[in-house]
Amino acid sequence: MHIPDGFLSPPVAIATGIASAAAIAVALNKSRDSIGLRQAPVVGLTTAFVFAAQMINFPVAGGTSGHLLGGALASVVLGSPWAATLAMSTVFIIQSVLFADGGITALGANIFNMGLVGIWTGWLLLQPLQRLLGGSRNRLPLAAGIAAGLSVVAASICCTIALALSGTVALNIALPAMVGVHILIGIGEGLITGGVLTYLVKVRPDLLPGEQPQLQKWVAPVVGVLLIAGVLSLFASSWPDGLDSVAEKYGFKDKEATIVENPTPLADYSVKGLEEQPIGTSIAGLFGSAASFGAAFGIAQLVKPKDV
Repeated sequence: MHIPDGFLSPPVAIATGIASAAAIAVALNKSRDSIGLRQAPVVGLTTAFVFAAQMINFPVAGGTSGHLLGGALASVVLGSPWAATLAMSTVFIIQSVLFADGGITALGANIFNMGLVGIWTGWLLLQPLQRLLGGSRNRLPLAAGIAAGLSVVAASICCTIALALSGTVALNIALPAMVGVHILIGIGEGLITGGVLTYLVKVRPDLLPGEQPQLQKWVAPVVGVLLIAGVLSLFASSWPDGLDSVAEKYGFKDKEATIVENPTPLADYSVKGLEEQPIGTSIAGLFGSAASFGAAFGIAQLVKPKDV
């Protein structure tokens, strides 16, 4: 659902950019209450995991693929939609600048749709769903999985509205197609979110809110992120994702244009000169995960209370 350059009109790109920048500014302030010294590594690890997991497109139907958005998952693991906003924004900025995934001019819209809408939809649905399902921590994976799936649909609706307001495609044409395919992608989102949280609840509850992270037990989660980024990313589906598939079907794919030249040597999650070799994808995935961890860890250190 990464919008490329050319799909958005300048007013829509500017408006969503301002909204996202304002949300990040608020998140930097609000996160001071939720991020302490021992939480900073968890923020970094969550950000690195989301980056790595987003590299793995899974097939859904009709030659279309999808990937984890991760906003709902990040908000649950970090216990705060504000901390999740910082984590997800870091992912999208790194993807756009270092990997040319999503247009530079569409960065604000991508943060808004996949980040803010995904995060807050999941967060606002989580507690009612958890109460409905019994309220225990063991029900958290199911409640969060449902919330995460619905957050993908909400993000796709906002993305479609932005495209329609830009004059890229008519709302009545794109909305049913976008919602339909992202319902299927949302099922995958829910399963991944529920699976990750089931593992954390049963094996690593110290990484969930309300517990003190046991930083000496970081080998397994770190190795997991490295395997996802360096190995599992090689098996990602090559089918176009939901937005690309709809764009091709309804004839607005040709509106994609290079508005801001991005000279990155890591475009398309490979390394310049190694585009046809699997090692290029592995190197890009490992580098991106490390960059995501480092940037998020640094931000968490920056915003934590000075007396912590």
